Amino acid sequence: MFIGIDVSKDRLDICIRPGGEAFTVTRDGEGLERLGERLRALAPVLIVMEATGGYETVAASALAAAHLPLAVVNPRQIRDFARSTGKLAKTDRLGRRGNRPFRRGHPPARAARG
Repeated sequence: MFIGIDVSKDRLDICIRPGGEAFTVTRDGEGLERLGERLRALAPVLIVMEATGGYETVAASALAAAHLPLAVVNPRQIRDFARSTGKLAKTDRLGRRGNRPFRRGHPPARAARG
């Protein structure tokens, strides 16, 4: 199971593959706690989120503290990979769902385990 997270100032958009389940949580203590509990129960192979100018640090720290397999990647890597597959638009939906092939076929060099 692979999980993509799109990070913004106030929320996290999450997509779970396979299956395509998507949901949103707030990027605050309560939302991050609920997210950690939910993702621990799923036991994902890897969680990928883009580095977004610092907004990702609180979420990444919470997921690492929950001992979840996490990789924070440069957004350019995701865009370049999407471009190589013919997807040129960058939207939250593409960021969350479009990086699935990237997670599967081109995992980041370093994935941190909490």
